[in-house]
Amino acid sequence: MKPRIEVVAIDSLMVRLFDSIDEGNMPWMLAASQHLHAAFGKHLLDLVPSYTTLMVQFDLPPAEARALIIRALEGLQPDTGSGGRRHEIPVWYDASVGPELPVLAARSGLSEAEVVRLHSEREYPVFALGFAPGFGFMGLVDERLASPRLSTPRKRVAAGSVGIAERQTAAYPAVSPGGWNLIGRTPVRLFDREREGYSLLQPGDRVRFVPVSRSEFVALGGDVEAQA
Repeated sequence: MKPRIEVVAIDSLMVRLFDSIDEGNMPWMLAASQHLHAAFGKHLLDLVPSYTTLMVQFDLPPAEARALIIRALEGLQPDTGSGGRRHEIPVWYDASVGPELPVLAARSGLSEAEVVRLHSEREYPVFALGFAPGFGFMGLVDERLASPRLSTPRKRVAAGSVGIAERQTAAYPAVSPGGWNLIGRTPVRLFDREREGYSLLQPGDRVRFVPVSRSEFVALGGDVEAQA
């Protein structure tokens, strides 16, 4: 593997490891992140991993930073350790909080129960954080569940809403606009300023969504009244 380095700004370089999204990328991305953290030390201002790239922001001369990246990633091997944390996130799958649940079922020729089973039986790696604080982009969902974003995004999506866009899945950490296909809702606080690190999820973590009933959702602090 030969990483490509692209200029982003005078103090930032983009390290491109891959050209397409794949779960197999994650061990390489984690290893690269660890090597860059160690190589830059106090000179690393920020490191932003994504599906295929890592953006490195630094307080060094650009040529020195480029050389440091090349040395740090020479002979890179994937991180085959345990990786990030594993989370089980409860989800109440229901059309009242996930209005696209019946739409996805009809589109794919599945029952709603089958959609829930397919979505909840996989463990998803967190590829990146973005869009909003604590919003973790995860994947890849079963091909039968892949659905394009809504042609007209909603102006308001309730916090905790779980959705699908193409083959990605995510849960909205706060009320915000959004165009993902909503299929359920979680009571879990995904972003909390009282939590160390704020975001429950971090790139490299793995997530399994666990179906719960309406009563369990409420008992866990879920809001059934908030409109999607």
